[in-house]
Amino acid sequence: MSSRRPRGRRRGGKRPARERSAGGVVVREGEIVVIVPTRRASDGSRVLALPKGHIDPGETALQAATREVREETGVVGEPVHELGEARYWYRREGQTIPKSVSFFLFSYVEGDTADHDDEVEEARWISLQDAQSELSHAAEREMVQLAAAHLEQERKDR
Repeated sequence: MSSRRPRGRRRGGKRPARERSAGGVVVREGEIVVIVPTRRASDGSRVLALPKGHIDPGETALQAATREVREETGVVGEPVHELGEARYWYRREGQTIPKSVSFFLFSYVEGDTADHDDEVEEARWISLQDAQSELSHAAEREMVQLAAAHLEQERKDR
């Protein structure tokens, strides 16, 4: 009989609580705003990502996504559509942490990417098409694909 605990469980058998975050795909004339966080990937490489962050107590996912977009990119977006939820696991201090991120589509209203917070090394605009292959994480590439599909359907419905 093995005394090894199942992966991702703490002593006492409890699973770590699922972390909840929210983020956005902000669109402006066929481009989206992306960030390079100051925190590197586990292998030390730079990450190209969508703006996202933790949901604060008392905040809805949409409120958190709106706030995180503004803080991390310097731009203000108008919510358009809920895209969906990305679920994944990551490692922190030897623990496997489950995480879910609610993503929303936003249309650009105003702001300058130079006005991002200090958690972000760089915020910049890239084409919607390039984002579908260049973002570091598959779940975020999928959210951009969903945003593109929604925008295409919206265009056809006009």
